[in-house]
Amino acid sequence: MRSHRGLMEINTITGIIIEEAIRIHREIGPGLLESVYEAVLAKRLRSRGLKVDCQLPMKVEIDGEVFPIGFRLDMLVEDRVIVELKSMDEVPPVDYKRVQTYLRLKDLRIALLINFGKDTLLEGLSRIANKYQEP
Repeated sequence: MRSHRGLMEINTITGIIIEEAIRIHREIGPGLLESVYEAVLAKRLRSRGLKVDCQLPMKVEIDGEVFPIGFRLDMLVEDRVIVELKSMDEVPPVDYKRVQTYLRLKDLRIALLINFGKDTLLEGLSRIANKYQEP
């Protein structure tokens, strides 16, 4: 599962996240608060051996000035994959743009936007890339 550098591959990380999110959606269904899905998903990912940070405040640097809290990531998994969670009928386009901005500001490659508000989780799943290159 881990490469020769000791890092888990992005596709393995995202696969585990998606697998657990699908299980959670099947078990408890759509329509709960995002915080419920976040707590359960974080617990499940940690039990699978992944490092998970939730509600991570991120600073933003603009024109050489650092702003201590520019945004909060719902989840950062293995310091490599951003997970943005929603629980709504439809995710507005601005949320996809926001996730792309998070990726750019953190200089990361992959994010998952997971909307637990849909009838099936696959309907609410988006993989968002930033300068991603396959190994």
